[in-house]
Amino acid sequence: MKLSIVSHIKAVLLLPFVGLVVIPAAILCLTSNIDGVWGWEYTTTALGIVAGSVLIVLGLYLLISTIRLFAVLGRGTLAPWEPPKKLVVAGVYRHLRNPMIGGVLAVLLGEAVLFGSGAVLVWCVLFFLGNNIYFRLFEEPDLVKRFGDEYIEYRRNVPSWLPRLKPWTKANAKD
Repeated sequence: MKLSIVSHIKAVLLLPFVGLVVIPAAILCLTSNIDGVWGWEYTTTALGIVAGSVLIVLGLYLLISTIRLFAVLGRGTLAPWEPPKKLVVAGVYRHLRNPMIGGVLAVLLGEAVLFGSGAVLVWCVLFFLGNNIYFRLFEEPDLVKRFGDEYIEYRRNVPSWLPRLKPWTKANAKD
């Protein structure tokens, strides 16, 4: 069964949009009278604007490309209630097991730098820790159940958070 565009939009609006827009906006509104962790004002230095913007663009690129890979190759969404039906081991997934979350973290870090917000940086760290725990306790065991040895071999060869430089394929599994 082919997933509709509505399924993908729902998943994006419920997951990354809330984590990347709604929560940081609420944090910024609630902490607007507090200087950022670096002592910058709301509009940061030129370096902060450039660095934050680069991180946000990089993160959005990762997020969009991984969502596309899930839809096209995996035949599923980023949502746990409609996960990919096939294990996706292409593109950036050949370097890193969790590039979608890596993209979200890059955007959150970019927002923290752009707005000079220590509170958004704390949200970024909490988001990472929560996802790391979720992946270890729930997602990885589920992936082993769904994809078996194929996922176990992939997990053994591709790191969770720090990308490998050489893209992994089954041909170079011993690298």
